[in-house]
Amino acid sequence: MTTPADAYTSAPEAPVLAERHGPVLLLTLNRPDKLNAWNQEVETRYFDLLDRADADPEVRAVVVTGAGRGFCAGADLAGLATVGERTAADLAARRPADTARGLRKPLIGAINGAVAGMALAQVLHFDVRFGSPAARFTTAFARRGLIAEYGTTTLRAATVGRSRAADLLLSARLVEAPEALRIGLLDHLADDVVAAALDYAADLARNCSPRSMAVIKAQLRQDVDGEPGVPTDLPTVARRADEHMLAAFHSPDAAEGVSSHLDRRPPRFAPLPSQPTEHQES
Repeated sequence: MTTPADAYTSAPEAPVLAERHGPVLLLTLNRPDKLNAWNQEVETRYFDLLDRADADPEVRAVVVTGAGRGFCAGADLAGLATVGERTAADLAARRPADTARGLRKPLIGAINGAVAGMALAQVLHFDVRFGSPAARFTTAFARRGLIAEYGTTTLRAATVGRSRAADLLLSARLVEAPEALRIGLLDHLADDVVAAALDYAADLARNCSPRSMAVIKAQLRQDVDGEPGVPTDLPTVARRADEHMLAAFHSPDAAEGVSSHLDRRPPRFAPLPSQPTEHQES
């Protein structure tokens, strides 16, 4: 079922704002007085909106940014004051930290300022990362007496390589935008980072097959990120790609992609079918 565009309208005080730009959904972390520090309200709202976007055929890409001068300063330190009282059951009760990884649609970061700690884990789940000159990154964990949380060891190593991951995790030093671009934490730099990310996402929405992008994201999760019990050796990956390609040959999107190219017209790809989730907002 299609979700009306006004269903994403947010109250100004919402912890995450949602705004439709045609087929692109813009999400804004919205605690600017706290540098958008992550708390339970932010997490719940953010993951719920991702679920809603995934289930909505009219949304073809999602852009995420931060309100004010920062992207996200990591976990709200006020919530860490009682961290010594937390148990394994408390952690198990939360939504999986990699919820964003399962989004079938492109997830684009518009990183407008500081990213620290566990916010970096969320940033590393973005498919493509745009950064402003003010973007900067720190793992922060070692300087707070913590460890590499939320799978950042694997995510960081896959993004920047093992030795750079070790450097950034052990030192928790600050990485400015030019270095972040050079080592792969950012893919693009832009002065107006939200506009650049929205333009990029709109191009994907107009010209790329939603089915193709969903399959490609699944391939990246299996072939590059790794999933339990899924082999990642090249011959196996190539065989899986052959299976996906054969299915693509027989899909309406392949016919439309060829026809639109030969006719020199924009493609008219069908949206992904709705896929409600148990956590989707009412």
